[in-house]
Amino acid sequence: MADISALSQLALQLLQQLISIQSFSKEEDRTADLIDQVLQQHGVKTHRKLNNIWAWNRHFDASKPTILLNSHHDTVKPNSGYTRDPYDAKIEDGKLYGLGSNDAGGCLVSLIAVFLYYYDQENLKYNFCLATTAEEEISGVNGLELIIPELGELSFGIVGEPTLMDLAIAERGLMVLDCTAYGKAGHAAREEGENAIYKALADIEWFRNFKFPKESEVFGPIKMSVTIINAGSQHNVVPATCTFTVDVRVTDAYKNEEVLEIIRQHVSCEVKPRSIRLKPSSIDKNHSFVQAGVSLGRKTYGSPTTSDQSLLDISSIKIGPGDSARSHMADEFIYVDEIGEGIDLYIQMLSKIV
Repeated sequence: MADISALSQLALQLLQQLISIQSFSKEEDRTADLIDQVLQQHGVKTHRKLNNIWAWNRHFDASKPTILLNSHHDTVKPNSGYTRDPYDAKIEDGKLYGLGSNDAGGCLVSLIAVFLYYYDQENLKYNFCLATTAEEEISGVNGLELIIPELGELSFGIVGEPTLMDLAIAERGLMVLDCTAYGKAGHAAREEGENAIYKALADIEWFRNFKFPKESEVFGPIKMSVTIINAGSQHNVVPATCTFTVDVRVTDAYKNEEVLEIIRQHVSCEVKPRSIRLKPSSIDKNHSFVQAGVSLGRKTYGSPTTSDQSLLDISSIKIGPGDSARSHMADEFIYVDEIGEGIDLYIQMLSKIV
């Protein structure tokens, strides 16, 4: 069993190395190389597909349930407000600065440390599967989604995103709908045509006012917002089509497919989702891991931001060191103490169940 203090030092050093390497989404090959190398140096047998690295604990037992430990090593591009070098991983006043330090480098290295803590332990009640993945920031298809079939049966997932180590027990899904109302063109001066705008208005009003029967215990109702509308070519032509876009934030009370079916039953326009991949996710508040966190004084809440949780079909929880409010900000940072505390809290929670 590795020493937590030593693992915290390893995590901090690894994070500084990761920050120094540019790893925009789809360009994570060098950070994948580094993670692979560090794990192998600690005796871990690794697996790789594109820029995703995964591994199982040494004493993996197929008869036992498996916990997924997942976080990502891609970053957004630094915004124009940076006053520091985004790749200079300096520590000042207890803060480690750098692009990806908070989102989600601190979570990533903490979960790697947790995995190494349990890696050689025998007689655990659970297996561990560590997945360090790519393309999270763009919800890409060559990240976690690509390797899920390789990971085998999973009991539940711990997704590392900055939550101040509080327990995000639910996350909204997202569907963007492109809607088209069809009419018939005609001259505006005569009683001709069928105005597609008027047809669209009835559907838009439905999106504005409809209340889905089931509500989430964490989030309340599903939220639908019409955000873009386009129609018409000139003032004297009755428009034959009117297109509009709807942003739908799906709660854990429904599956995306169910919400889409209900919408199509109620509106007359054509409804095309851009994707149904970004699913709502949740974990039962009575789950043993959640209760372990609550017993340690951690709060539960519903997360408004999307993550790789949306790609999982298993119960999952989002939890990690750092603060979501710092993600994507200029001069991004994480407190050095947050990393050590995060590792310690992850292990305290897991020790109550494994």
